[in-house]
Amino acid sequence: MLNPRHPRLALVASVVLFIVVLSAVVWSSAYRQALTALAERSASDLALASDRVSTQLQIFREQAVLVVEHPALQALEPREGPARATALLRRIADKSGALDVFYADASGRVLAAAEGVAGPNVSDRRYFRRAMQGAMGTEPMVLPESKRRAYFFAAPDFGPDGRVRGTLVVVADIELVEQTWRGTLPPVYFTIEDGRVFISNRFELLFWRLDDDKTGLMTADGGDLPLEVKKVGEHEIWQQRWSPYLPDEALHLGIGLPAIGMRGEILVDVTPAQRIAALQTMAMAAVCLAFGTILFWLAERRRTLAKANAELEERVETRTRALSDTNLQLRREVRERKEAEAALKQAQAELVQADKLSALGQMSAGISHELNQPLMAIQQFAENGQAFLERGKSERAGENLTRIAQMSARMARIIKNLRAFARNESEPVGRVDLVQVIEAAVELTETRLRDHDVTLDWQRPEAQSVWVRGGEVRLTQVFVNLINNAVDAMMGQDERRVRIVINDGARLTVGVRDIGPGLKQPEKVFEPFYSTKAVGSSEGMGLGLSISYGLVQSFGGNIRGTNTEHGALFTVELDYWKEETAA
Repeated sequence: MLNPRHPRLALVASVVLFIVVLSAVVWSSAYRQALTALAERSASDLALASDRVSTQLQIFREQAVLVVEHPALQALEPREGPARATALLRRIADKSGALDVFYADASGRVLAAAEGVAGPNVSDRRYFRRAMQGAMGTEPMVLPESKRRAYFFAAPDFGPDGRVRGTLVVVADIELVEQTWRGTLPPVYFTIEDGRVFISNRFELLFWRLDDDKTGLMTADGGDLPLEVKKVGEHEIWQQRWSPYLPDEALHLGIGLPAIGMRGEILVDVTPAQRIAALQTMAMAAVCLAFGTILFWLAERRRTLAKANAELEERVETRTRALSDTNLQLRREVRERKEAEAALKQAQAELVQADKLSALGQMSAGISHELNQPLMAIQQFAENGQAFLERGKSERAGENLTRIAQMSARMARIIKNLRAFARNESEPVGRVDLVQVIEAAVELTETRLRDHDVTLDWQRPEAQSVWVRGGEVRLTQVFVNLINNAVDAMMGQDERRVRIVINDGARLTVGVRDIGPGLKQPEKVFEPFYSTKAVGSSEGMGLGLSISYGLVQSFGGNIRGTNTEHGALFTVELDYWKEETAA
Protein backbone atom coordinates (compact mmCIF):
# COMPACT_ATOMS: atom_id res chain seq x y z
CA MET A 1 0.00 0.00 0.00
CA LEU A 2 1.23 3.48 -0.90
CA ASN A 3 1.45 6.06 1.87
CA PRO A 4 -1.17 8.74 1.10
CA ARG A 5 1.14 11.30 2.69
CA HIS A 6 3.57 10.88 -0.21
CA PRO A 7 1.58 12.07 -3.23
CA ARG A 8 4.67 12.26 -5.42
CA LEU A 9 5.49 8.58 -4.89
CA ALA A 10 1.87 7.61 -5.48
CA LEU A 11 1.76 9.57 -8.74
CA VAL A 12 5.02 8.08 -10.03
CA ALA A 13 3.92 4.54 -9.13
CA SER A 14 0.56 5.07 -10.84
CA VAL A 15 2.20 6.32 -14.03
CA VAL A 16 4.68 3.43 -14.10
CA LEU A 17 1.93 0.87 -13.52
CA PHE A 18 -0.17 2.45 -16.26
CA ILE A 19 2.74 2.37 -18.72
CA VAL A 20 3.47 -1.29 -17.91
CA VAL A 21 -0.16 -2.36 -18.38
CA LEU A 22 -0.60 -0.32 -21.55
CA SER A 23 2.69 -1.65 -22.95
CA ALA A 24 1.51 -5.21 -22.43
CA VAL A 25 -1.76 -4.46 -24.22
CA VAL A 26 0.00 -2.68 -27.10
CA TRP A 27 2.57 -5.47 -27.48
CA SER A 28 -0.14 -8.13 -27.61
CA SER A 29 -2.17 -6.21 -30.19
CA ALA A 30 0.88 -5.31 -32.31
CA TYR A 31 2.16 -8.91 -32.15
CA ARG A 32 -1.17 -10.26 -33.36
CA GLN A 33 -1.27 -7.76 -36.22
CA ALA A 34 2.31 -8.56 -37.21
CA LEU A 35 1.51 -12.29 -37.12
CA THR A 36 -1.47 -11.69 -39.40
CA ALA A 37 0.72 -9.87 -41.94
CA LEU A 38 3.40 -12.57 -41.62
CA ALA A 39 0.77 -15.28 -42.12
CA GLU A 40 -0.44 -13.63 -45.33
CA ARG A 41 3.07 -13.50 -46.77
CA SER A 42 3.85 -17.03 -45.60
CA ALA A 43 0.64 -18.35 -47.14
CA SER A 44 1.84 -16.95 -50.48
CA ASP A 45 5.23 -18.67 -50.04
CA LEU A 46 3.54 -21.95 -49.17
CA ALA A 47 1.21 -21.66 -52.16
CA LEU A 48 4.21 -20.96 -54.42
CA ALA A 49 6.12 -24.00 -53.12
CA SER A 50 3.01 -26.18 -53.40
CA ASP A 51 2.43 -25.08 -56.98
CA ARG A 52 6.07 -25.80 -57.81
CA VAL A 53 5.92 -29.34 -56.40
CA SER A 54 2.53 -30.04 -57.99
CA THR A 55 3.75 -28.73 -61.36
CA GLN A 56 6.92 -30.83 -61.31
CA LEU A 57 5.00 -33.97 -60.41
CA GLN A 58 2.37 -33.12 -63.00
CA ILE A 59 5.05 -33.51 -65.71
CA PHE A 60 5.49 -37.17 -64.83
CA ARG A 61 1.73 -37.66 -64.71
CA GLU A 62 1.31 -36.29 -68.22
CA GLN A 63 4.25 -38.37 -69.38
CA ALA A 64 2.47 -41.53 -68.19
CA VAL A 65 -0.69 -40.55 -70.05
CA LEU A 66 1.19 -39.87 -73.30
CA VAL A 67 3.52 -42.89 -73.30
CA VAL A 68 0.78 -45.45 -72.58
CA GLU A 69 -0.52 -44.95 -76.15
CA HIS A 70 2.88 -45.55 -77.81
CA PRO A 71 2.63 -48.22 -80.59
CA ALA A 72 5.51 -50.21 -79.09
CA LEU A 73 3.35 -50.88 -76.02
CA GLN A 74 0.18 -51.77 -77.90
CA ALA A 75 1.38 -55.28 -78.87
CA LEU A 76 4.12 -56.78 -76.74
CA GLU A 77 5.14 -59.91 -78.69
CA PRO A 78 6.66 -62.80 -76.77
CA ARG A 79 10.08 -62.49 -78.44
CA GLU A 80 10.81 -59.02 -79.85
CA GLY A 81 8.04 -57.00 -78.16
CA PRO A 82 9.41 -56.81 -74.57
CA ALA A 83 12.90 -55.96 -75.73
CA ARG A 84 11.77 -53.10 -77.94
CA ALA A 85 9.43 -51.82 -75.18
CA THR A 86 12.24 -51.98 -72.61
CA ALA A 87 14.54 -49.97 -74.87
CA LEU A 88 11.82 -47.40 -75.42
CA LEU A 89 11.12 -47.07 -71.71
CA ARG A 90 14.84 -46.62 -70.93
CA ARG A 91 15.12 -43.80 -73.48
CA ILE A 92 12.06 -42.10 -71.99
CA ALA A 93 13.42 -42.45 -68.44
CA ASP A 94 16.82 -41.03 -69.43
CA LYS A 95 15.36 -38.02 -71.22
CA SER A 96 12.71 -37.15 -68.60
CA GLY A 97 14.77 -37.85 -65.47
CA ALA A 98 12.23 -40.40 -64.22
CA LEU A 99 13.48 -42.93 -61.70
CA ASP A 100 11.79 -45.72 -63.63
CA VAL A 101 9.18 -46.34 -66.35
CA PHE A 102 7.56 -49.79 -66.65
CA TYR A 103 4.53 -51.52 -68.13
CA ALA A 104 2.43 -54.14 -66.29
CA ASP A 105 -0.37 -56.31 -67.64
CA ALA A 106 -3.82 -56.74 -66.06
CA SER A 107 -2.49 -59.32 -63.60
CA GLY A 108 0.17 -56.95 -62.27
CA ARG A 109 3.11 -58.74 -63.92
CA VAL A 110 5.76 -56.31 -65.14
CA LEU A 111 6.32 -56.97 -68.85
CA ALA A 112 8.86 -54.22 -69.58
CA ALA A 113 10.76 -51.81 -67.32
CA ALA A 114 13.55 -49.26 -67.64
CA GLU A 115 15.13 -50.02 -64.23
CA GLY A 116 12.83 -52.49 -62.51
CA VAL A 117 12.65 -50.67 -59.17
CA ALA A 118 9.11 -51.93 -58.50
CA GLY A 119 9.92 -55.64 -58.79
CA PRO A 120 8.39 -58.31 -61.05
CA ASN A 121 4.79 -57.92 -59.88
CA VAL A 122 2.84 -54.86 -58.64
CA SER A 123 -0.63 -56.32 -58.26
CA ASP A 124 -0.69 -55.49 -54.55
CA ARG A 125 0.12 -51.80 -55.01
CA ARG A 126 -2.56 -49.14 -54.57
CA TYR A 127 -1.60 -47.21 -57.70
CA PHE A 128 -1.97 -50.40 -59.81
CA ARG A 129 -5.42 -51.25 -58.42
CA ARG A 130 -6.56 -47.67 -59.07
CA ALA A 131 -5.31 -47.79 -62.70
CA MET A 132 -7.08 -51.12 -63.29
CA GLN A 133 -10.32 -49.33 -62.37
CA GLY A 134 -9.77 -47.00 -65.33
CA ALA A 135 -8.49 -43.97 -63.39
CA MET A 136 -5.06 -42.41 -62.86
CA GLY A 137 -3.34 -44.21 -60.00
CA THR A 138 -0.97 -42.33 -57.68
CA GLU A 139 1.03 -43.35 -54.61
CA PRO A 140 4.04 -41.91 -52.74
CA MET A 141 6.43 -44.65 -51.61
CA VAL A 142 9.86 -45.27 -50.11
CA LEU A 143 11.61 -47.95 -52.13
CA PRO A 144 12.52 -50.82 -49.81
CA GLU A 145 15.99 -51.56 -51.22
CA SER A 146 17.42 -48.15 -52.05
CA LYS A 147 15.35 -46.21 -49.45
CA ARG A 148 14.77 -43.60 -52.11
CA ARG A 149 11.54 -41.62 -52.14
CA ALA A 150 9.45 -42.06 -55.25
CA TYR A 151 6.04 -40.99 -56.50
CA PHE A 152 4.23 -43.47 -58.78
CA PHE A 153 1.86 -42.38 -61.59
CA ALA A 154 -0.05 -45.25 -63.21
CA ALA A 155 -1.99 -44.58 -66.44
CA PRO A 156 -4.51 -47.28 -67.57
CA ASP A 157 -4.08 -48.86 -71.01
CA PHE A 158 -7.45 -49.52 -72.64
CA GLY A 159 -7.80 -52.29 -75.21
CA PRO A 160 -9.99 -52.30 -78.35
CA ASP A 161 -12.87 -53.70 -76.29
CA GLY A 162 -12.71 -50.74 -73.90
CA ARG A 163 -11.34 -52.77 -70.98
CA VAL A 164 -8.12 -52.05 -69.14
CA ARG A 165 -5.50 -54.50 -70.36
CA GLY A 166 -2.52 -53.03 -68.54
CA THR A 167 -0.96 -49.95 -67.06
CA LEU A 168 2.05 -47.77 -67.73
CA VAL A 169 3.78 -46.52 -64.57
CA VAL A 170 6.14 -43.52 -64.41
CA VAL A 171 8.18 -43.28 -61.19
CA ALA A 172 9.21 -39.72 -60.22
CA ASP A 173 12.40 -39.23 -58.20
CA ILE A 174 11.50 -36.96 -55.26
CA GLU A 175 15.12 -35.96 -54.67
CA LEU A 176 15.24 -34.57 -58.20
CA VAL A 177 12.09 -32.55 -57.48
CA GLU A 178 13.57 -31.14 -54.24
CA GLN A 179 16.84 -29.97 -55.84
CA THR A 180 15.20 -27.05 -57.64
CA TRP A 181 13.90 -25.29 -54.51
CA ARG A 182 15.81 -26.68 -51.52
CA GLY A 183 16.85 -23.92 -49.08
CA THR A 184 15.18 -21.10 -51.04
CA LEU A 185 12.27 -20.63 -48.65
CA PRO A 186 11.54 -20.98 -44.93
CA PRO A 187 11.17 -24.61 -43.84
CA VAL A 188 8.53 -26.14 -46.11
CA TYR A 189 7.51 -29.78 -46.10
CA PHE A 190 4.78 -32.01 -47.51
CA THR A 191 3.25 -34.86 -45.55
CA ILE A 192 1.53 -38.00 -46.82
CA GLU A 193 -1.54 -39.77 -45.41
CA ASP A 194 0.16 -41.19 -42.29
CA GLY A 195 1.49 -37.73 -41.36
CA ARG A 196 5.14 -38.40 -42.24
CA VAL A 197 7.19 -35.74 -43.99
CA PHE A 198 7.74 -36.98 -47.55
CA ILE A 199 9.10 -33.90 -49.34
CA SER A 200 10.95 -30.98 -47.75
CA ASN A 201 13.50 -28.29 -48.44
CA ARG A 202 15.13 -29.23 -45.10
CA PHE A 203 16.70 -32.71 -45.27
CA GLU A 204 16.57 -33.23 -41.50
CA LEU A 205 12.75 -33.07 -41.50
CA LEU A 206 12.26 -36.10 -43.75
CA PHE A 207 10.04 -38.87 -42.32
CA TRP A 208 9.29 -36.91 -39.13
CA ARG A 209 5.74 -37.09 -37.87
CA LEU A 210 3.72 -34.93 -35.44
CA ASP A 211 2.24 -36.75 -32.44
CA ASP A 212 -1.53 -37.03 -32.23
CA ASP A 213 -1.63 -34.84 -29.10
CA LYS A 214 0.79 -32.27 -30.68
CA THR A 215 3.26 -32.56 -27.80
CA GLY A 216 6.23 -33.82 -29.81
CA LEU A 217 7.71 -35.02 -33.09
CA MET A 218 8.57 -38.61 -33.98
CA THR A 219 11.87 -38.69 -35.92
CA ALA A 220 12.83 -41.08 -38.71
CA ASP A 221 14.75 -43.34 -36.30
CA GLY A 222 11.87 -43.48 -33.77
CA GLY A 223 13.11 -40.73 -31.45
CA ASP A 224 10.76 -38.29 -29.71
CA LEU A 225 11.48 -34.54 -29.73
CA PRO A 226 9.55 -32.17 -27.45
CA LEU A 227 7.33 -29.59 -29.12
CA GLU A 228 5.11 -26.90 -27.57
CA VAL A 229 2.15 -25.70 -29.63
CA LYS A 230 0.28 -22.61 -28.51
CA LYS A 231 -2.38 -20.35 -29.94
CA VAL A 232 -1.95 -16.59 -30.43
CA GLY A 233 -5.32 -15.40 -31.62
CA GLU A 234 -6.11 -17.48 -34.70
CA HIS A 235 -2.46 -18.34 -35.33
CA GLU A 236 -0.62 -21.55 -34.31
CA ILE A 237 2.90 -21.09 -32.91
CA TRP A 238 5.44 -23.98 -32.61
CA GLN A 239 8.25 -23.73 -30.06
CA GLN A 240 11.32 -26.01 -30.19
CA ARG A 241 14.88 -25.92 -28.90
CA TRP A 242 16.44 -29.00 -30.51
CA SER A 243 17.27 -28.04 -34.12
CA PRO A 244 19.58 -25.19 -35.23
CA TYR A 245 18.09 -25.39 -38.72
CA LEU A 246 14.55 -24.57 -37.61
CA PRO A 247 13.23 -21.38 -35.93
CA ASP A 248 13.01 -21.62 -32.15
CA GLU A 249 9.54 -20.07 -32.36
CA ALA A 250 7.72 -20.40 -35.68
CA LEU A 251 4.34 -19.66 -37.21
CA HIS A 252 2.84 -22.89 -38.56
CA LEU A 253 0.57 -22.87 -41.63
CA GLY A 254 -0.85 -25.72 -43.67
CA ILE A 255 -2.74 -26.27 -46.93
CA GLY A 256 -4.33 -29.37 -48.44
CA LEU A 257 -3.14 -30.63 -51.86
CA PRO A 258 -5.72 -33.20 -52.98
CA ALA A 259 -4.28 -33.28 -56.51
CA ILE A 260 -1.17 -35.12 -55.27
CA GLY A 261 -2.64 -36.57 -52.07
CA MET A 262 -0.42 -34.56 -49.72
CA ARG A 263 -0.57 -31.65 -47.32
CA GLY A 264 1.82 -28.70 -47.60
CA GLU A 265 3.07 -27.04 -44.40
CA ILE A 266 5.45 -24.18 -43.61
CA LEU A 267 7.30 -22.95 -40.50
CA VAL A 268 8.08 -19.21 -40.47
CA ASP A 269 10.27 -17.50 -37.88
CA VAL A 270 8.18 -15.07 -35.79
CA THR A 271 11.20 -13.01 -34.70
CA PRO A 272 10.41 -10.21 -37.20
CA ALA A 273 6.86 -10.01 -35.85
CA GLN A 274 8.17 -9.86 -32.29
CA ARG A 275 10.65 -7.16 -33.31
CA ILE A 276 7.88 -5.04 -34.88
CA ALA A 277 5.71 -5.46 -31.79
CA ALA A 278 8.64 -4.51 -29.55
CA LEU A 279 9.35 -1.37 -31.59
CA GLN A 280 5.74 -0.27 -31.43
CA THR A 281 5.62 -0.98 -27.70
CA MET A 282 8.82 1.00 -27.05
CA ALA A 283 7.51 3.92 -29.10
CA MET A 284 4.28 3.91 -27.15
CA ALA A 285 6.15 3.62 -23.83
CA ALA A 286 8.36 6.56 -24.80
CA VAL A 287 5.31 8.67 -25.56
CA CYS A 288 3.67 7.66 -22.29
CA LEU A 289 6.88 8.36 -20.38
CA ALA A 290 7.09 11.83 -21.91
CA PHE A 291 3.45 12.39 -21.08
CA GLY A 292 4.04 11.13 -17.53
CA THR A 293 6.96 13.54 -17.12
CA ILE A 294 4.76 16.42 -18.22
CA LEU A 295 2.04 15.18 -15.89
CA PHE A 296 4.48 15.03 -12.98
CA TRP A 297 5.69 18.57 -13.73
CA LEU A 298 2.12 19.82 -13.88
CA ALA A 299 1.35 18.06 -10.59
CA GLU A 300 4.30 19.74 -8.92
CA ARG A 301 3.21 23.09 -10.27
CA ARG A 302 -0.30 22.43 -9.11
CA ARG A 303 0.94 21.53 -5.63
CA THR A 304 2.83 24.83 -5.44
CA LEU A 305 -0.26 26.70 -6.54
CA ALA A 306 -2.32 24.73 -4.04
CA LYS A 307 -0.25 26.07 -1.17
CA ALA A 308 -0.81 29.63 -2.36
CA ASN A 309 -4.50 28.93 -2.84
CA ALA A 310 -4.77 27.55 0.69
CA GLU A 311 -3.59 30.84 2.11
CA LEU A 312 -5.99 32.73 -0.12
CA GLU A 313 -8.88 30.45 0.79
CA GLU A 314 -8.22 30.99 4.45
CA ARG A 315 -8.66 34.72 3.89
CA VAL A 316 -11.75 34.24 1.76
CA GLU A 317 -13.35 31.81 4.22
CA THR A 318 -13.97 34.52 6.75
CA ARG A 319 -15.61 36.75 4.20
CA THR A 320 -17.76 33.99 2.72
CA ARG A 321 -19.16 32.74 6.03
CA ALA A 322 -21.86 35.39 6.01
CA LEU A 323 -22.66 34.62 2.38
CA SER A 324 -22.98 30.94 3.29
CA ASP A 325 -25.72 31.72 5.78
CA THR A 326 -27.55 33.71 3.14
CA ASN A 327 -27.15 30.94 0.60
CA LEU A 328 -28.52 28.45 3.10
CA GLN A 329 -31.64 30.53 3.46
CA LEU A 330 -31.98 30.77 -0.31
CA ARG A 331 -31.61 27.00 -0.67
CA ARG A 332 -34.34 26.53 1.88
CA GLU A 333 -36.64 28.78 -0.10
CA VAL A 334 -35.76 27.04 -3.37
CA ARG A 335 -36.48 23.65 -1.78
CA GLU A 336 -39.84 24.87 -0.52
CA ARG A 337 -40.73 26.19 -3.96
CA LYS A 338 -39.70 22.93 -5.59
CA GLU A 339 -41.85 21.01 -3.13
CA ALA A 340 -44.74 23.33 -3.89
CA GLU A 341 -44.17 22.85 -7.62
CA ALA A 342 -44.09 19.07 -7.19
CA ALA A 343 -47.31 19.22 -5.17
CA LEU A 344 -48.88 21.35 -7.93
CA LYS A 345 -47.85 18.84 -10.59
CA GLN A 346 -49.24 16.01 -8.50
CA ALA A 347 -52.49 17.89 -8.08
CA GLN A 348 -52.67 18.55 -11.80
CA ALA A 349 -52.06 14.85 -12.54
CA GLU A 350 -54.78 13.85 -10.07
CA LEU A 351 -57.10 16.43 -11.63
CA VAL A 352 -56.49 14.99 -15.10
CA GLN A 353 -57.22 11.49 -13.81
CA ALA A 354 -60.33 12.73 -12.02
CA ASP A 355 -61.54 14.33 -15.25
CA LYS A 356 -61.10 11.01 -17.06
CA LEU A 357 -63.00 9.16 -14.34
CA SER A 358 -65.73 11.81 -14.49
CA ALA A 359 -66.04 11.24 -18.24
CA LEU A 360 -66.18 7.49 -17.64
CA GLY A 361 -68.94 8.07 -15.10
CA GLN A 362 -70.98 9.97 -17.67
CA MET A 363 -70.51 7.16 -20.16
CA SER A 364 -71.06 4.31 -17.68
CA ALA A 365 -74.74 3.77 -18.41
CA GLY A 366 -74.19 3.61 -22.15
CA ILE A 367 -71.15 1.39 -21.74
CA SER A 368 -73.12 -1.01 -19.55
CA HIS A 369 -75.75 -1.18 -22.29
CA GLU A 370 -73.01 -1.75 -24.93
CA LEU A 371 -71.64 -4.67 -22.94
CA ASN A 372 -75.00 -6.09 -21.79
CA GLN A 373 -76.45 -6.22 -25.30
CA PRO A 374 -73.64 -8.46 -26.72
CA LEU A 375 -73.80 -10.66 -23.60
CA MET A 376 -77.51 -11.29 -24.11
CA ALA A 377 -76.91 -11.93 -27.80
CA ILE A 378 -74.08 -14.35 -27.01
CA GLN A 379 -76.38 -16.25 -24.62
CA GLN A 380 -79.11 -16.44 -27.29
CA PHE A 381 -76.70 -17.55 -30.03
CA ALA A 382 -75.19 -20.17 -27.69
CA GLU A 383 -78.64 -21.64 -26.91
CA ASN A 384 -79.56 -21.62 -30.60
CA GLY A 385 -76.24 -23.26 -31.49
CA GLN A 386 -76.85 -26.02 -28.93
CA ALA A 387 -80.30 -26.63 -30.36
CA PHE A 388 -78.96 -26.80 -33.92
CA LEU A 389 -76.28 -29.29 -32.83
CA GLU A 390 -78.91 -31.51 -31.22
CA ARG A 391 -80.86 -31.43 -34.49
CA GLY A 392 -77.73 -32.21 -36.52
CA LYS A 393 -77.61 -28.80 -38.23
CA SER A 394 -73.90 -28.15 -37.83
CA GLU A 395 -73.79 -25.37 -40.44
CA ARG A 396 -76.42 -23.32 -38.60
CA ALA A 397 -74.57 -23.99 -35.35
CA GLY A 398 -71.34 -22.75 -36.96
CA GLU A 399 -73.07 -19.52 -38.00
CA ASN A 400 -74.12 -18.95 -34.39
CA LEU A 401 -70.57 -19.59 -33.18
CA THR A 402 -69.27 -17.05 -35.72
CA ARG A 403 -71.71 -14.45 -34.39
CA ILE A 404 -70.63 -15.24 -30.82
CA ALA A 405 -66.96 -14.62 -31.86
CA GLN A 406 -67.94 -11.29 -33.46
CA MET A 407 -69.80 -10.20 -30.33
CA SER A 408 -66.83 -11.20 -28.15
CA ALA A 409 -64.43 -9.21 -30.33
CA ARG A 410 -66.72 -6.18 -30.05
CA MET A 411 -66.80 -6.46 -26.24
CA ALA A 412 -63.00 -6.90 -26.12
CA ARG A 413 -62.50 -3.73 -28.21
CA ILE A 414 -64.81 -1.72 -25.90
CA ILE A 415 -63.03 -2.98 -22.74
CA LYS A 416 -59.59 -2.36 -24.30
CA ASN A 417 -60.48 1.28 -25.04
CA LEU A 418 -61.91 1.74 -21.52
CA ARG A 419 -58.78 0.32 -19.87
CA ALA A 420 -56.48 2.45 -21.98
CA PHE A 421 -58.53 5.58 -21.29
CA ALA A 422 -58.77 4.95 -17.54
CA ARG A 423 -55.12 4.23 -16.83
CA ASN A 424 -52.91 6.94 -15.36
CA GLU A 425 -50.43 7.60 -18.17
CA SER A 426 -46.99 8.68 -17.05
CA GLU A 427 -45.02 7.89 -20.20
CA PRO A 428 -43.00 10.69 -21.85
CA VAL A 429 -44.11 12.37 -25.02
CA GLY A 430 -43.54 10.14 -28.06
CA ARG A 431 -44.87 9.09 -31.47
CA VAL A 432 -48.69 8.72 -31.53
CA ASP A 433 -51.02 7.65 -34.34
CA LEU A 434 -53.58 10.49 -34.45
CA VAL A 435 -56.08 8.50 -36.50
CA GLN A 436 -56.06 5.69 -33.94
CA VAL A 437 -56.47 8.21 -31.09
CA ILE A 438 -59.55 9.79 -32.71
CA GLU A 439 -60.97 6.31 -33.45
CA ALA A 440 -60.61 5.42 -29.75
CA ALA A 441 -62.29 8.67 -28.67
CA VAL A 442 -65.17 8.03 -31.10
CA GLU A 443 -65.64 4.49 -29.76
CA LEU A 444 -65.65 5.75 -26.15
CA THR A 445 -68.33 8.35 -26.92
CA GLU A 446 -70.27 6.22 -29.42
CA THR A 447 -72.96 5.23 -26.91
CA ARG A 448 -73.59 8.80 -25.81
CA LEU A 449 -73.77 10.03 -29.40
CA ARG A 450 -76.30 7.33 -30.24
CA ASP A 451 -78.40 7.87 -27.08
CA HIS A 452 -78.69 11.61 -27.78
CA ASP A 453 -79.27 11.13 -31.52
CA VAL A 454 -76.06 12.94 -32.52
CA THR A 455 -74.76 12.46 -36.07
CA LEU A 456 -70.99 12.11 -36.25
CA ASP A 457 -69.23 13.28 -39.40
CA TRP A 458 -65.70 11.90 -39.02
CA GLN A 459 -63.66 12.42 -42.16
CA ARG A 460 -60.77 9.96 -42.04
CA PRO A 461 -57.64 10.95 -44.00
CA GLU A 462 -56.47 8.88 -46.96
CA ALA A 463 -53.33 7.83 -45.08
CA GLN A 464 -53.83 4.89 -42.73
CA SER A 465 -51.74 6.57 -40.00
CA VAL A 466 -50.85 10.17 -39.16
CA TRP A 467 -47.96 10.37 -36.66
CA VAL A 468 -47.86 13.31 -34.24
CA ARG A 469 -45.94 14.21 -31.09
CA GLY A 470 -47.94 13.53 -27.92
CA GLY A 471 -49.22 10.97 -25.43
CA GLU A 472 -51.80 8.44 -26.59
CA VAL A 473 -54.00 8.33 -23.46
CA ARG A 474 -53.83 12.07 -22.74
CA LEU A 475 -54.57 12.96 -26.36
CA THR A 476 -57.56 10.59 -26.32
CA GLN A 477 -58.83 12.41 -23.20
CA VAL A 478 -58.63 15.75 -25.08
CA PHE A 479 -60.85 14.55 -27.93
CA VAL A 480 -63.29 12.78 -25.58
CA ASN A 481 -63.72 16.11 -23.72
CA LEU A 482 -64.24 18.04 -26.97
CA ILE A 483 -66.84 15.53 -28.27
CA ASN A 484 -68.71 15.50 -24.92
CA ASN A 485 -68.72 19.33 -24.77
CA ALA A 486 -70.10 19.44 -28.32
CA VAL A 487 -72.92 17.05 -27.32
CA ASP A 488 -73.68 19.11 -24.18
CA ALA A 489 -73.88 22.30 -26.25
CA MET A 490 -76.58 20.83 -28.54
CA MET A 491 -78.84 19.24 -25.90
CA GLY A 492 -81.55 21.94 -26.28
CA GLN A 493 -82.11 21.52 -30.03
CA ASP A 494 -83.60 18.88 -32.33
CA GLU A 495 -80.79 18.51 -34.85
CA ARG A 496 -77.42 17.51 -33.47
CA ARG A 497 -74.25 17.03 -35.53
CA VAL A 498 -70.54 16.81 -34.70
CA ARG A 499 -67.85 17.03 -37.39
CA ILE A 500 -64.16 15.99 -36.98
CA VAL A 501 -61.64 16.89 -39.70
CA ILE A 502 -57.82 16.49 -39.93
CA ASN A 503 -56.06 19.20 -41.97
CA ASP A 504 -52.43 19.16 -43.17
CA GLY A 505 -50.24 22.25 -43.10
CA ALA A 506 -47.12 23.63 -41.47
CA ARG A 507 -48.64 22.17 -38.30
CA LEU A 508 -51.26 19.45 -38.28
CA THR A 509 -54.69 20.63 -37.07
CA VAL A 510 -57.80 18.74 -35.96
CA GLY A 511 -61.15 20.56 -36.01
CA VAL A 512 -64.09 19.46 -33.78
CA ARG A 513 -67.21 21.41 -34.84
CA ASP A 514 -70.82 21.35 -33.63
CA ILE A 515 -74.03 23.12 -34.77
CA GLY A 516 -74.97 24.39 -31.32
CA PRO A 517 -75.50 27.98 -30.14
CA GLY A 518 -71.76 28.73 -30.13
CA LEU A 519 -69.45 30.14 -27.45
CA LYS A 520 -70.67 33.10 -25.39
CA GLN A 521 -67.19 34.13 -24.31
CA PRO A 522 -64.57 32.36 -26.48
CA GLU A 523 -61.70 34.01 -24.62
CA LYS A 524 -62.74 32.42 -21.31
CA VAL A 525 -63.63 28.87 -22.35
CA PHE A 526 -60.22 27.51 -21.26
CA GLU A 527 -60.25 29.18 -17.83
CA PRO A 528 -60.71 26.80 -14.86
CA PHE A 529 -64.26 26.48 -13.49
CA TYR A 530 -65.72 28.44 -16.41
CA SER A 531 -68.97 26.74 -17.44
CA THR A 532 -72.22 27.69 -19.16
CA LYS A 533 -74.11 24.86 -17.47
CA ALA A 534 -76.60 25.55 -14.70
CA VAL A 535 -75.26 25.85 -11.16
CA GLY A 536 -75.49 22.49 -9.38
CA SER A 537 -75.59 20.57 -12.64
CA SER A 538 -74.03 17.11 -12.60
CA GLU A 539 -72.49 17.62 -16.02
CA GLY A 540 -69.15 18.85 -14.65
CA MET A 541 -67.28 21.64 -12.89
CA GLY A 542 -65.97 23.51 -15.93
CA LEU A 543 -62.50 21.90 -15.83
CA GLY A 544 -62.64 19.74 -18.97
CA LEU A 545 -61.49 22.35 -21.46
CA SER A 546 -58.95 23.78 -19.01
CA ILE A 547 -57.43 20.33 -18.55
CA SER A 548 -57.48 19.71 -22.33
CA TYR A 549 -55.70 23.04 -22.86
CA GLY A 550 -52.94 22.04 -20.42
CA LEU A 551 -52.55 18.58 -22.00
CA VAL A 552 -52.18 19.96 -25.52
CA GLN A 553 -49.71 22.59 -24.28
CA SER A 554 -47.61 19.82 -22.71
CA PHE A 555 -47.23 18.25 -26.17
CA GLY A 556 -45.94 21.54 -27.62
CA GLY A 557 -49.27 22.15 -29.37
CA ASN A 558 -52.14 24.62 -29.02
CA ILE A 559 -55.94 24.58 -28.78
CA ARG A 560 -58.35 27.43 -29.49
CA GLY A 561 -62.13 27.86 -29.64
CA THR A 562 -63.99 30.07 -32.10
CA ASN A 563 -67.53 30.63 -33.30
CA THR A 564 -68.72 29.84 -36.84
CA GLU A 565 -71.93 30.65 -38.67
CA HIS A 566 -73.50 27.55 -37.14
CA GLY A 567 -72.01 26.50 -33.86
CA ALA A 568 -68.57 26.37 -32.23
CA LEU A 569 -65.24 25.13 -33.63
CA PHE A 570 -62.39 23.87 -31.47
CA THR A 571 -59.06 23.57 -33.31
CA VAL A 572 -56.22 21.42 -31.92
CA GLU A 573 -52.76 22.16 -33.34
CA LEU A 574 -50.11 19.42 -33.03
CA ASP A 575 -46.55 18.91 -34.25
CA TYR A 576 -45.70 16.21 -36.77
CA TRP A 577 -43.53 13.48 -35.38
CA LYS A 578 -39.90 13.65 -36.52
CA GLU A 579 -37.05 11.31 -35.64
CA GLU A 580 -34.90 14.12 -34.26
CA THR A 581 -37.70 14.88 -31.82
CA ALA A 582 -36.66 11.82 -29.81
CA ALA A 583 -33.15 13.19 -29.21
